Formats: sequence, C-alpha cells, structure tokens
Amino acid sequence: MTNTREQKTILVLGGTGKTGRRVVERLQASGAPVRVGSRSAAPPFDWSDRETWAPVLQDVSAVYVSYYPDLAVPGAPETVGAFTELAVASGASRLVLLSGRGEEEAEACEKLVQASGAEWTILRSSWFSQNFSEDYLLEPILGGEVVLPVGDVPEPFVDADDIADVAVAALTEDGHAGRLYELTGPRLLTFAEAVAEISSAAGRPIRFVQVSPEDYAHALAAENVPPEVAGLLTYLFTTVLDGRNAYLADGVQRALGRPPRDFTDYARTTAATGIWTPQHN
Repeated sequence: MTNTREQKTILVLGGTGKTGRRVVERLQASGAPVRVGSRSAAPPFDWSDRETWAPVLQDVSAVYVSYYPDLAVPGAPETVGAFTELAVASGASRLVLLSGRGEEEAEACEKLVQASGAEWTILRSSWFSQNFSEDYLLEPILGGEVVLPVGDVPEPFVDADDIADVAVAALTEDGHAGRLYELTGPRLLTFAEAVAEISSAAGRPIRFVQVSPEDYAHALAAENVPPEVAGLLTYLFTTVLDGRNAYLADGVQRALGRPPRDFTDYARTTAATGIWTPQHN
C-alpha cells in the first residue's frame, strides 16, 4: 500500500554506494522524486562536512540513512545523531537506517534514530554478498587468492538487491514504521565456502587462505591501506565475525513476503557479467 509520501522528495544518502545506488534506481523507476546524497551530487553531501547537510534536506520527507564508511567507526553515533536531529527539524518524517548486525556502535545509532520522533525503520544487515564483486574483495578474487583473518565461522550473506527492495518498501509504503528488520540470506556459509561458490560460478580456481589478524594487519599496511580503514576491516573480521551473527533471520520475508536471494544465485548472476574474469577488468 503506497501513501501520499510518494510525491515528495526522498533523500538517499550513499546514493552511489552498493545499496544506495540500487535504492535510487528503484525509486527513479517508480517515478518517485529522488535526491542523491553523495559528494559528487549537486548539491553535494559529505558526512564529514556538516555545512552540506541542510541543503540536501530541503523539501525532503524521507531519508535513507547509509553511513560511510561504517557505523562501527568511532564517532558514528554522534554524527548520525546530529544528522537525524537536523533531518527531523528540516521536515523529514520518515527515516530508514542501514545498520549492521552485531555492532555495538551500530545499535547506538539505531537507538538515536528510534528516538528521533520520526517514523523509523531499521535494516540490520549481515555481510553483503556484493563485497566480493563491488568492493575490496574484488581484487583478490581476480587475483585468484582471497586472504582473510577469518576461519570456519559461518555468515548468512545478504544480497544488496534484497536490502534495496526492503529499503524502498520502507521509504514508500505504509506498514514498515517502527519495524526492525534483520536482513540475512537464506543459509549460512563460511568465507571459504563462499569463495568456492564464486570459483565454481566463475569457472576458474580461486583459493581461500586464512591468516592471523596480525599478518592481515601487516599486509594491509604494506599495501598502504589507511590505518583507520585497516582498523575497521580488522575489527569486522575478528570481532563481528566471531560467531555472534551465525544464525538466520526472517527480515526479508517479513518485509517483502518472499524469501531472500541465495548466494548461489548471486554468484551465477555476477559471474555472467564477466566482472570476475581477469581480462574483463
């Protein structure tokens, strides 16, 4: 059931990112007025520059809140809280927050959005399948060897298309306010199993190698990865992937009335694009 909000501007923060780009595409296809929140947009939006916040919030009724680089980074709750307060004061009456499972900082951000006074929906998501094709794991996949400090702890990888579908429903339909949707895929896989599925779909050998957190941190430093990024990645792999999220949730089914997409479908569809074929890149 769609409400009258569909004729008002929807702001999509991180509108060029993995989930935000998909949310923008779906909203535009439906004819909804959309404003992309990114540093390259006009007007530009930058989480680290609060002067850019008010212009993008003008005449906005709903906001998809995707925080960069991650809600787990220090200072995220303070920043998200300040933005949320300004958004509501500027007239936004619906907020949809992309959150992460098993992250204390993310849950602190959730509470701030829930206390904002706006209609809220929380999308507490597991590890994105698309991290293997649209993020830092693409290069190792192309190189034929994925080296990570994670063992046999399984993760219910979720497809970014499912996240976008739920986000659009929460932004444009009634019935999702006050809901916390825990979004996962339909089964658990270890990173080694996920890489094996990608290898099979891509039709070439790709190896998974487990290393210690210390070796992983040293490797990131050797590649000149910024310390704050290296720290975030190490935290996600060693703390969040400690088994706390090794269970399935029904958020996609609850929100959309259908099961979530399976990792095998993601791997086959993505392999067909050629993105995992070295000469394609």
